[in-house]
Amino acid sequence: MSGGDVPGLPHRPGDPAGAAVDPDVDLRVPVQRAETAGGRAPAVLAAVASGGALGASARHAVLLAWPAGPGGFPWAVLVVNAVGSALIGALMVLVSERGRGHRLARPFLGTGVLGGFTTYSTYALDTVGMVERGQVATALAHLGGTFVAALGAVWAATAVTRALTAAPAAPR
Repeated sequence: MSGGDVPGLPHRPGDPAGAAVDPDVDLRVPVQRAETAGGRAPAVLAAVASGGALGASARHAVLLAWPAGPGGFPWAVLVVNAVGSALIGALMVLVSERGRGHRLARPFLGTGVLGGFTTYSTYALDTVGMVERGQVATALAHLGGTFVAALGAVWAATAVTRALTAAPAAPR
């Protein structure tokens, strides 16, 4: 395997053969490239790590406060993923489209806090566990419900944030 050939990561047309691309960071985008330029990489890593610790701690607290129980539906996981997706949608509009916030806002809040808060690995493991226990209907509800809730949440939050932050129309 070559240095850039990483299983599971997408490859973009025009990239050298075998060059994997991290879907969260595209260094061809000037704003994202600037986050690590000029010796800023340690600050970005610290922002992601500290944000991730906060997000994962918040998720852990939610899951402790709202356990699914044996054979129960993992509502906390669905809600965490939907809320996290909504917040990621709002954040991306503010930071990427509207250019608001500190240069470390996206790495700290998006990749760190919200990346640590959302839990798609738990979502997948819970779904597999339900199937293994014979709870196929619950597993399918969890699988589809989380997908629809997260996708709907990010879409709605993005639309609302865009509407709230749009420049007012000039008076006629």
